[in-house]
Amino acid sequence: MNAQTPGILSLGSSFSRRSVLGGIGTGAVLAGMPGLAFAKETGASFPGLTKIINEYVADKKVAGMLAMIGFDEASPQVISAGTLALGGSKPVDGDTLWRMYSQTKPITGMATMMLIEDGLISLDQPLSDFFPEFADMQVLLDPEGPLDEVEPAKMPITIRQLQTHTAGLGYTIISKGPILKAYLAAGLTPGRVSRSPIPGLEAGAPTPDIMTFMKRLSELPLVYQPGTQWSYSLGHDVLSAVIEKVSGKPLDQFLQERMFGPLGMKNIFYQVPADQAVNLATNYAPFAGSLIPIDPGATSIFLDKPAFAFGSTGLVGTAGDYDKFLQMLLGFGTVNGVQVMKPETVKLGMSNLLPKTASTRGTWVANHGFGAGGRSGLGTEVSPAGTFGWGGAAGTSAFVDTVRGIRAGGYTQYIPSSSYPFQSEFPKYVYADLIGMAQAGAGKTSP
Repeated sequence: MNAQTPGILSLGSSFSRRSVLGGIGTGAVLAGMPGLAFAKETGASFPGLTKIINEYVADKKVAGMLAMIGFDEASPQVISAGTLALGGSKPVDGDTLWRMYSQTKPITGMATMMLIEDGLISLDQPLSDFFPEFADMQVLLDPEGPLDEVEPAKMPITIRQLQTHTAGLGYTIISKGPILKAYLAAGLTPGRVSRSPIPGLEAGAPTPDIMTFMKRLSELPLVYQPGTQWSYSLGHDVLSAVIEKVSGKPLDQFLQERMFGPLGMKNIFYQVPADQAVNLATNYAPFAGSLIPIDPGATSIFLDKPAFAFGSTGLVGTAGDYDKFLQMLLGFGTVNGVQVMKPETVKLGMSNLLPKTASTRGTWVANHGFGAGGRSGLGTEVSPAGTFGWGGAAGTSAFVDTVRGIRAGGYTQYIPSSSYPFQSEFPKYVYADLIGMAQAGAGKTSP
């Protein structure tokens, strides 16, 4: 994996993505609390989250940080501190561009749901209907074992499995052993980090065009039997190819026509325009109490055109643009009267789509459901009904809560996301403040 074509990386043992989106637990406490309506109406602040953001910046853990939180269709509240780069003078604000990384997955997931709504594909349709080379896959006997010790796949890879990371595919950010080396050698490394070499980042071949990518992927064994195990994967990059094959348009064009354009998402890109480089925050690697700049905004690799529109990672955009996507989810396909999806399609995409045969034990989504590219609530205390969201490798996090009418995004730029607890704890920060507001509101509205 070279510096221009890495996945979401492994900078030594500490550069692994242990947590993608923290538990959305504590939200169940809000159920039925009358004061939440008061909090929505008054537009109360988020004192706990504000304090945390200010402390991160003051302690120089990050250069800048921003949270955007909205109720129902109301304009979002913005909490921000810091600058685009350490020592810089330009503050983070609504124009700041953030590397979304895996927050791209729910967008690709919903784009796939659009094709299901169109009747062009179905959830349980085999991938081999579109790419015949995936018809007779082999599966490793040991996920970390020799590539020649395999058995035939017992069932076909399906669209559902690709959406939910249960297709048995590998991923360079989590795979180990011979399959990792094979992925690196084949350039199966969608995602970008820096134009410069990064110590500890294993080099690999350049990522090829999307159809070559698919051919090379089909020639390698799966790491698990399809439909049996949740394992973070290249599933949404494969869905990018499915979208292109079925619609006749590459993912970026499809998104622009079907989602970004209609919703007014004007500042979200796979390739950041040169005149927008001034708004791109620098990405850092925390190391020994310092922040090492690995992708300065002015010279970012995201100014270059990617090998293809990665479905799993690659979008760069403003918090406000991603908030419009969250608004669409919260509005079940409609934002300010503009409908891009039917309500039943969005609800299905945010529901638990995991195959009944798939295990999540010991994974990032244990005790949760998983939908179209994001974790979904199961209606328990740790997994509240109506919640759906995911995070990104540079510390970002975003989710919606359709039961309580909440949408929230937290943005900063450091990698790996596990360096600090901000991403994993962000939903808890939001809910803690909401509970405080609801309790205060309940007191003011009680007789």
